[in-house]
Amino acid sequence: MERVSTMHRVVGFDPGLNVTGYGIVECAGQSVRLVEAGTVRSRGEAIETRLATIHAGVREVLEAFQPQAMAIEQVFAHARFPKAAILLGHARGVICLAGTQAGLPVHHYLPNRVKSALTGSGHAGKEQVQAAVQRELGLTQRPEPADAADALAVALADWHLRLRPLFCGTGMVRIRSSRA
Repeated sequence: MERVSTMHRVVGFDPGLNVTGYGIVECAGQSVRLVEAGTVRSRGEAIETRLATIHAGVREVLEAFQPQAMAIEQVFAHARFPKAAILLGHARGVICLAGTQAGLPVHHYLPNRVKSALTGSGHAGKEQVQAAVQRELGLTQRPEPADAADALAVALADWHLRLRPLFCGTGMVRIRSSRA
């Protein structure tokens, strides 16, 4: 596995139709630091207008901070709320579109994988995730709003799961059995 020796900027997104969180981190070796976090709020009654607002806001973030990669949370679909998952999927789609238009590799993470990477539990609550983000980034207080904290968690999960092994050369090594 090849080691990465330069600073790498990742933007994480927590998609939402009303509020989309974003968080940008810079990673190098064993260190990671906060660059920016915030939200894109969609307004308007028609879904098309809201999606256009999300897309424009995401493109603005990508142009302003020039990340090398995007990480995005996958949709969690609850059987009792299929419409919510479909609407969230629309928001996620325009975010992925903006990333692809910007020429970024897009990495997708399940919510429980993000939580597990940061807290050790795939069922951690929002406060636990915020505390983990605070600890990882050395912040004096928990990041707010929760949508931005969740987006930072997605970016940090990308660092833990994809980038840190590349920076530090700690990728998986396969050992083959001598048995046939």
